[in-house]
Amino acid sequence: MTTNSQVQPTSCNGVLHVSFELSAKSWKLGFADRLGRRARVRTVRPGDLPELRVEIAKAKRAFGLQSDAKVISAYEAGRDGFWLHRCLIAMGIESYIVEPASIQVTRKSRRAKTDRIDAEKIVAALMRYLAGDRFACSMIRVPDEESEDIRNLNREMVTIKKERTALSNRIGSLLVTQGIPLGVVDRNFPKKLVEMRTPEGKPLGQHLRARLLREFERLVLATEQIRVLEMEQAKMLRVAAKEATKCEAAAKSPKAVIIAEQFMNLVGIGPVTAWTLSSEIFAWRDIANRRQLAALAGLTPTPHDSGDDEKEQGISKSGRGQLRVLLIEIAWGWLIHQPTSALSKWYAERFNDGTKRNRKIGIVALARKLLVALGKYIRGGEIPLGAKVKEQRKFDYTPSLKPRPATATV
Repeated sequence: MTTNSQVQPTSCNGVLHVSFELSAKSWKLGFADRLGRRARVRTVRPGDLPELRVEIAKAKRAFGLQSDAKVISAYEAGRDGFWLHRCLIAMGIESYIVEPASIQVTRKSRRAKTDRIDAEKIVAALMRYLAGDRFACSMIRVPDEESEDIRNLNREMVTIKKERTALSNRIGSLLVTQGIPLGVVDRNFPKKLVEMRTPEGKPLGQHLRARLLREFERLVLATEQIRVLEMEQAKMLRVAAKEATKCEAAAKSPKAVIIAEQFMNLVGIGPVTAWTLSSEIFAWRDIANRRQLAALAGLTPTPHDSGDDEKEQGISKSGRGQLRVLLIEIAWGWLIHQPTSALSKWYAERFNDGTKRNRKIGIVALARKLLVALGKYIRGGEIPLGAKVKEQRKFDYTPSLKPRPATATV
């Protein structure tokens, strides 16, 4: 999530501002001590922190700054993640990570773009941001190491599920090319493969059967890995549930797991929803208000009001698309599992007029309201009005790793 929170204007005198334009072959460093000064641009090898210290010292001397002058740095969020941010902080350098799309650029059809120009733009945007210009750029909120690590569990689950669906669909597509009816890919698929015949009564080709068996082996592996991840999540939730019955001081589970366990208490919230909302939003983000919360999932309106031209362009669709899709799915499920809640009644009164268009518009509005309500539930323990709470939850994942039938049909 990004933020444009107000920053108290500060003097740029006596401060060295550094920008990083990161690439695999080299890093471009942009140095400036105040607005209006042409940036000093230098090149260093990627990851060479000793050379970075030398260039910072040279820049301080070039700008006439004291050797102990404060250093503030910024670089765009991207492939390198947050390791450089943490190294800079350890070196005593104040660090920011810029959202790339928030930096202003010229609207010409063709504009020059080089690493040098980008380094100059980033350092200029950093100085404007520190001076209080909220339109200069937006900064990324950096998760702590524990929260960043726990996200891998849920993100790996999403990745492997996509791979499993792709494998299942590929097997089905290969069978369709031979005119074989669709079926379910289960553990008996290798035996069925031997008996399969084309509409002409011919067996499948040798190389096609071999390819289908290899695709099936990958599908089995993906299914096993998903079950391992499910059991790991269930184990962590069980531990967090036991700790919840004791004093909070005794809790040793990561914050993301504790929040996911809280979500699981609500009817209509399952493990996938609980883990995603916890690890991606509520476990580490410092969200100031409901507008920031809705903007994270791209559920904020996008007005266009210029002169006599006034219209609503729909939701912004910024932020993470995965969260927006998940929240809309949760909203549909909320209507089914929480029909007596105030949010479900509000939706029924306003949008349930029998037209598909209004229902689709309304479900986006419900998703935004539901996200705000869930935020209040996590931060203040305020259960959404009229919502049901589970009396007892079961974590029924078995330790068996035998291949299950694939969920997708082929």
